[in-house]
Amino acid sequence: MQEQQTSFKPTLGLFDGTMIVAGSMIGSGIFIVSADITRNVGSAGWLIAVWLITGFMTLSAALSYGELSGMFPKAGGQYVYLKEAYNPLIAFLYGWSFFSVIQTATIAAVGVAFSKFLSYLVPELGNEYFLFDAGFTKIYSGQLVSIAIIVILTYVNSRGVKEGKFIQTLFTSAKLLALFGLILFGFILAKESYWSQNWASGFNATTSKLDEAGNISWTGIGGAALMGAIAASMVGSIFSSDAWNNVTFIAGEMKNPKRNIGLSLFLGTLIVTVIYVSANLMYLNVLPLNELAYAAKDRVAVAAANKIFPDFGTTLIALLIMVSTFGCNNGLILAGARVYYTMAKDGLFFKQAGTLNKNAVPQFALWIQCIAASIWSLSGKYGQLLDMISFVVVLFYVLTIAGIFILRKKRPEAERPYRAFGYPILPMIYILMGIAFCILLIIYKPEFTWPGLVIVLLGIPIYYFAVSQQKAVNKI
Repeated sequence: MQEQQTSFKPTLGLFDGTMIVAGSMIGSGIFIVSADITRNVGSAGWLIAVWLITGFMTLSAALSYGELSGMFPKAGGQYVYLKEAYNPLIAFLYGWSFFSVIQTATIAAVGVAFSKFLSYLVPELGNEYFLFDAGFTKIYSGQLVSIAIIVILTYVNSRGVKEGKFIQTLFTSAKLLALFGLILFGFILAKESYWSQNWASGFNATTSKLDEAGNISWTGIGGAALMGAIAASMVGSIFSSDAWNNVTFIAGEMKNPKRNIGLSLFLGTLIVTVIYVSANLMYLNVLPLNELAYAAKDRVAVAAANKIFPDFGTTLIALLIMVSTFGCNNGLILAGARVYYTMAKDGLFFKQAGTLNKNAVPQFALWIQCIAASIWSLSGKYGQLLDMISFVVVLFYVLTIAGIFILRKKRPEAERPYRAFGYPILPMIYILMGIAFCILLIIYKPEFTWPGLVIVLLGIPIYYFAVSQQKAVNKI
């Protein structure tokens, strides 16, 4: 019989935490979403502004989370913060959304992105290589590749946190070095620079259309239309910058979590923000706006790399994205299971998810996450989840950061090893920006945001059912 552990082993340091933050954030988004942003806002100034606004929001949130992580250095992170600031229902709605969409669908989307770029090297393993019709959905080989990656990484992480840490450090270090190199070479080796031409557009916001003949037309926008375009653009940049909070979920395995979680949040988000803004400046140097907005299948990085390295640019980016998405999914898989573990300890998830195996990791929670992510991989709906996930994620970020104000009043004497930087101004700016983003999405992209809200609200009856079941068990 397998021996079970009763508590997590603190084996992760500051560097490991920073690698989890940066590695979980950088997936495939930075290589793709700038095309959609450019189509929406249509100028060099606004393209960079969207990434800077997103970076500011992410850094502000990360600095604010430092206070909460110091107060509650426990496995489960954001779920715990919401429970302490509000009540178990709000925390459960987050945990439910996290399991049903936020984490599992993101894992699926990142896995499918891996297979999408693997198809450059092996076309038979791509998302357009049809295998068979399963009745409820059509199965493509890329979906099975995604599931295979998810299963492999789940297995590795079930062997212990040290194994997951090794993969995270190796792949995150590789992709950070490769991205810095690509950005540098984009300014040094590009035969033709479009820098001056692109920046002539300044902050003259335009939106674009592509007609059947392939001609691109740009129309100036301002006022409410510009606000809507920025919100629509930020869906991609926020999705690309998400998962920075994953390190809070593994607080039980961090050495000196009161110090190291807050620091790793700051360092990881700062590194990624610098990379993302620099990558977009590089795109503006090597690609004209038309090509940036309408790169083939939105693969901006491929178009840019082919300008820098004409002979092997496509292969280079394909390999880089495969490394990036593999490392990204490892971080997501490693951290996500700790939320379900904590929920199970509260009697709000499958009981077995609240146990640790002989390697001191929540094995059952890892595998049930794997099953949910695999179902999303087969659904074929991952591409439509971007708006839904961004809306739900920012909604809970706003609630969590508002929790800092609530806890300062509810527990003024509580130990706070670290206090939110810029409090109350920075947290309040994030809250206002987050609310504005969510409202604009409801107005301009209701077809995706309402389903996200419905998924959150579906958690209410599930919560009360779980509570009633728990009460029934306690009576026995």
